[in-house]
Amino acid sequence: MKKLLSVLLVSIMALSLLAGCGAKEDKGSVYYLNFKPEQDKQWKELAEIYTEKTGVEVIVETAASGQYETTLKAAMAKSDAPTLFQVNGPVGLEAWKDYCYDLKGSDIAGQLSSEDFALMDGDKMAGIAYVIETYGIIYNKELLQKAGYKAEDIKSFADLKKVAEDITKRKAELGFAAFTSAGMDSSSDWRFKTHLANLPIYYEYKADGIGATDAIKGTYLNEYRQIWDLYINNATCEPTALATKTGNDAVAEFTGKQAVFYQNGTWAYGDVADLGDENIGMLPIYIGVEGEENQGLCTGTENYWCVNGKADEKDIKATLDFINWCVTDEVAVKAMCGTEKAMPSGEAGMGFVIPFKACLESTNPLVNQASEYVANGATSVSWNFPTMPSEDWKNGVGSALTLYAAEQTDAKWEDVVKAFVDGWKTEAAK
Repeated sequence: MKKLLSVLLVSIMALSLLAGCGAKEDKGSVYYLNFKPEQDKQWKELAEIYTEKTGVEVIVETAASGQYETTLKAAMAKSDAPTLFQVNGPVGLEAWKDYCYDLKGSDIAGQLSSEDFALMDGDKMAGIAYVIETYGIIYNKELLQKAGYKAEDIKSFADLKKVAEDITKRKAELGFAAFTSAGMDSSSDWRFKTHLANLPIYYEYKADGIGATDAIKGTYLNEYRQIWDLYINNATCEPTALATKTGNDAVAEFTGKQAVFYQNGTWAYGDVADLGDENIGMLPIYIGVEGEENQGLCTGTENYWCVNGKADEKDIKATLDFINWCVTDEVAVKAMCGTEKAMPSGEAGMGFVIPFKACLESTNPLVNQASEYVANGATSVSWNFPTMPSEDWKNGVGSALTLYAAEQTDAKWEDVVKAFVDGWKTEAAK
């Protein structure tokens, strides 16, 4: 009898342990494939905080710059695929819409400040934007003043050209160049084959009254050429060196006070903050289009969270809970919106403007400058590069730009035009 009781007791204890393990497993887990290398540390810290708070495991993997789509394809082929990933907009969604869980009615959808920030696939809410960003030409106020100018002197491409070329003439005397290097390696080329290329696309769409096309005409590619010429011929290095220049080179040149102007966005604040908030500002990217004196900065998003609908139900729930926590919890929101010492560890926060009700007033001076342009009546340039037909298209334009920089002839520019126009049609047809 005693032996039977012992066996029963052991069995009950074993079942209790299994039940306990089962309860723990029922929480699911989160696997986030992060798009932004510059926020890798912050996301990993938030993941640790959430795990300590809830017991739910959150793994953050960050793709290398320019390698997100390749990394995502490889990760989705694994048995333990990401439960949280991102797409860049309607074109990116086409490849992944079958994986996207319908976020309509979810807690995080209810936190959006506007439904304009939801990425729809018909009636399905396939993604939700998690950051609104702005880019332009970041400038060093101190150096610009040393050159004899102020931001108010630059209201058009003609003004920018005059200032940049004057700085180049006096480069030896001043001790600095107009622009940082326009590096064309993969850590930097997106600034020009994507972000700068947005300007001629924006103006063409605006002129034609459209929001996307399968056949870009290239109406404003002459303007694209003249801003690219200005960048590469008034920089810290010779145009022939751009193929090997990196994003880190550009940051080092700007923070080392070797150049006045640096094309990048609000996300780069952490890289340039050491210059002091009082010394950094942002100008619109003027390319020489009529009426551009009323142009503001380039504001939008290509960062939409998508939850993997093919994941286990427990993991889907865990992922939905995690992203809702990110945009509602006081610590998490401060980490996402704040800048200096915003993380619990004392490190800088992400500096995001988030399209959710809990968004905090930004302490990022570049973000606040974007708001000032809008308040003063300037028209923000929309982000149209999510309509670019493919990564291959971008790479084709980037390669042509690099070759043109090394040999600035009409024939080489025609190769850029072909990559832009013919390449668009070819890739859109795919």
